[in-house]
Amino acid sequence: MSSQYPGGLQSRGPSPIPYPLLEDPIQLSSRRLSTREDPISATRSGLSQGFISSTQKHSCWHNDRMDRYEISRIAHSDHPIAAPVSTSAARRLLSHLKPTPSGRVLDLGCGAGAWLFELLIDRADLTATGVDISLHPDRGDLARARDLSDRITWIEADAAAWASIDDERYDTILSIGATHAFDGLDGTLDAIRDRLHPGGRVLVGDAIWEHPPTPAALEALGAEPGDYPTLAEFLATAERHGFEVGYAHLSTAAEWDEYEWSWTGSLVAWAQGDVSAAHREQALEAARAHRTAWLEGYRGQLGFVTAVLHDIR
Repeated sequence: MSSQYPGGLQSRGPSPIPYPLLEDPIQLSSRRLSTREDPISATRSGLSQGFISSTQKHSCWHNDRMDRYEISRIAHSDHPIAAPVSTSAARRLLSHLKPTPSGRVLDLGCGAGAWLFELLIDRADLTATGVDISLHPDRGDLARARDLSDRITWIEADAAAWASIDDERYDTILSIGATHAFDGLDGTLDAIRDRLHPGGRVLVGDAIWEHPPTPAALEALGAEPGDYPTLAEFLATAERHGFEVGYAHLSTAAEWDEYEWSWTGSLVAWAQGDVSAAHREQALEAARAHRTAWLEGYRGQLGFVTAVLHDIR
């Protein structure tokens, strides 16, 4: 049985109610695909490359095949926040946001809301809006278990499209591993700028090249060298958009390993349950493909940075 931290982020171990889905930076990697679907994620999910419609994504089973949203939900079920960031690091990052009293928080790419839960439990005066193209089905139960239902508004929509028409302003904005929805970090920061109260703070997490990518890493990710920034380029982009980095966390090798072993291990464990032969094989295929891409491709080269940004304009 897994233990539960007071703030809402789980410790390691299986959860009775899965904690995904902050968007997987590996699954949704390539900035150069206008469909916002990368060939690696499509292969892992057993789907042909292409965009999954809103009608399709609400039906997790197609011709006895699981769609990529269901694969991702299963893969993240044993990881507390579905990103290569430890619980302690996540709490440190959130502690630097310091939202204004009675402030409003927006999470673009919120998934099941794990980051929002942690922030709102610590601050009873805050309210929040979570936006995701595929909200986790257990988000309501998770919020009710923490007595947060009346403080979070959930919106299922493409984050970029929704942000372009929403006219509200927020004191604090989060977007962890969701820059693919805005065609990269520049687009993400543009959207955040339009929704942020002047002087607000932002928490952004994105994949970076920790080391120059090898051909094997690029092939595994279906990426080009320019698809991800270096750490220096990430910081320069933030400054160009009028933000100053106040604090940041660079995911460690141990955090990455925990994340990846949880990703593949969750699928393997699920496949041993009461599932059809077709679903069992699909889950195992997805786990094997992901593990190969990680171990033989991008391990040690793809990094992840999560940064607290201060609006200085």
